[in-house]
Amino acid sequence: MNNPFTLSFGKRPVQYISRITQTSRIIDTFSAQSPSNQIFMITGVRGSGKTVMMTHIAGEMRKNKDWIVLELNPTRDLLQSLAAKIYGLPQMHDLFLKAKLDFSAFGLGVSIENAAPITDIEDVLGKMLEQIQKTGKRLLITIDEVINSEYIKIFASAFQIFLRQDYPIYLLMTGLYENLYELQNDKSLTFLYRAPKVVLEPLNYTAVRKHYQDIFGIDAEVAGKMTSLTKGYPFAFQVLGYLYWENRTSKSLDEILPEYDQYLEEYVYSKIWSELSEIDKKVLTELSLSGDNKVKTIRENLDMKSEQFSVYRDRLKRKGVIDTSEYGKISLALPRFDEFVKMQQL
Repeated sequence: MNNPFTLSFGKRPVQYISRITQTSRIIDTFSAQSPSNQIFMITGVRGSGKTVMMTHIAGEMRKNKDWIVLELNPTRDLLQSLAAKIYGLPQMHDLFLKAKLDFSAFGLGVSIENAAPITDIEDVLGKMLEQIQKTGKRLLITIDEVINSEYIKIFASAFQIFLRQDYPIYLLMTGLYENLYELQNDKSLTFLYRAPKVVLEPLNYTAVRKHYQDIFGIDAEVAGKMTSLTKGYPFAFQVLGYLYWENRTSKSLDEILPEYDQYLEEYVYSKIWSELSEIDKKVLTELSLSGDNKVKTIRENLDMKSEQFSVYRDRLKRKGVIDTSEYGKISLALPRFDEFVKMQQL
């Protein structure tokens, strides 16, 4: 049997722990007769499973014949790409011909006799969405790892127009917190500020432990220790499972920890660290080296005022690096991140 765990990002792994509540919320909202929202944003730290969750939802929606699901590349002209993808659907292509819609100005099909070519891309998409609406179908667009680029801003503005025109169009995007925050706070995209964000929390510990028990045939104590080593972090769940599988007959759990740390550092932690400000790093360094998780102590050791410290605490929380659930305390949310931080001081 091949290793059931994977180190690849984005692709749904064989061993996948679904986020039932959050996934159901999005699917149920989109599927409602009168949906309260037609857009959701999935965010979380790198390796938290944003792409995998989006892919899972898209796959579930594709099973319904009333849905058309298309994925767009955020680095390309999104309106042009969407029009091309819709036109390329066999069932839609025939409808466009019957309606004598001439999209030849954009390289879509051929010119139609006695039909004026449509020369504005938003008008093209409007006509396409009208036809989709007439068939009783809904269109779900997925975009992975969005940033505040010109393509995204133009697309989001057009999407808002399509919503006002009551077209059956839905949008599911993923992105790092800072990228979504920047996009939502763009003055021309205020409607995105109201779009619900789904923040990916750690995986359910019971589910992680059971997966390890079932796959490796180990007792609850060992599986529990493995679960604690992951802190529910999806990428860590995959990495630890992958390494334990590869070394299950030759090394103990403790013996694979150095390799576990190396994978986490090279695949994720180095990138996360590089994107932090110097003060972010100072807060995390003090937290890791002192061993004290009391906010008051850390703040005083850093000679920071309460309001200043709160800014960085909240930002690190939104980035998914620290846990602030315990009043007056903070802790690292990522597994063995303290070991990584300590290594940065050498």
